[in-house]
Amino acid sequence: MQTLTPHVYWAQRHGELFLRVELSDAKDLDISLQENNTLQFRAQGHGAKGDNEYEFSLEFLQPVRPEISHKSTQRLVDIKIRKQEERWWDRLTLQEKKPLFLAPDFDRWLDESDAEMELQAKEEEKINRISVESRVRKDPYLGLKKGYLFMYNLVQFLGFSWIFVNMTVRLFILGQDSFYDTFHTTADMMYFCQMMAVLEVINPLLGLVKTGFFPAMIQVAGRNVILFVIFGSLEDMQNKPVVFFVFYLWSTIEIFRYPFYMLACMGTDWKLLTWLRYSLWIPLYPLGVLAEAVAVIQSLPIFDETRLFSFPLPAMLGHSLSFSYTLQLYLILMFLGLFINFRHLYKQRRRRYRSRKRKVQ
Repeated sequence: MQTLTPHVYWAQRHGELFLRVELSDAKDLDISLQENNTLQFRAQGHGAKGDNEYEFSLEFLQPVRPEISHKSTQRLVDIKIRKQEERWWDRLTLQEKKPLFLAPDFDRWLDESDAEMELQAKEEEKINRISVESRVRKDPYLGLKKGYLFMYNLVQFLGFSWIFVNMTVRLFILGQDSFYDTFHTTADMMYFCQMMAVLEVINPLLGLVKTGFFPAMIQVAGRNVILFVIFGSLEDMQNKPVVFFVFYLWSTIEIFRYPFYMLACMGTDWKLLTWLRYSLWIPLYPLGVLAEAVAVIQSLPIFDETRLFSFPLPAMLGHSLSFSYTLQLYLILMFLGLFINFRHLYKQRRRRYRSRKRKVQ
């Protein structure tokens, strides 16, 4: 029976040999290095003579290492062999006459001078990388910082998840009636989460995160004004449906934002969560600010009536200045903050997906 040999293409570098075997859908691969420095190849696949068993052997010009790595695809079999000594070979086989099935792999082929230049470039790159790594001072507290950030984001995620689940379950069970007691059922947890959120203003100042200080301060301060001043100090506001919408919008945003930061601490990227983190705020953030504005507007007559937080004035100017005037000014600042934070978040989103697009390209 005639032995069938596949087409084999080869190339070399100073320390490696590359063989490309033109055999598609190869199976039952048997590749080994014999004691006489000969590569033995046998496999079943589709080659020049159709679907058959193909084999060949090559006795190398110089000794090679016994470890052979290979990769089989639907089109071919790639074989990589390391030379015993890093030196350039005049030819591949010990016999001077080249086997008929063997040809140069021009896709990988380099002359000796080109290969030396490639090797030199790799050495320079390695030296430069080592030099850069030696100049960059490793942070001895990096693990501690990541641990702290992971735990902070985990606690916030659990807190806002509790609020979100509690409100969702009550909404399904009680319907619209759940709007009126949202504050009394979730306020304690929301107080805790928003007091913890003050750390998001401190973390940029300590260099723990790259997020800007100003956008974080706008969001945290704005929410705390609504929570502590509008809802917390006015009992008449605590039973209004607007509390439900404010709390629900806040928690919906945060149950996706904090897990994203948790995974970032571990160097992990979940595509769906990343998309939600950088896309969900587009409708929810303006809706949240709109709900906060409604809460402020509804509180104005209550502050006028109760005179809570009013500013005392000299007798000639009147008794006091209602806190509602401050809140009217705050409404203007609220929408200015919406513009600043919306632009900041949009830039973050554009930067994120532009960098991902470059990596794909």
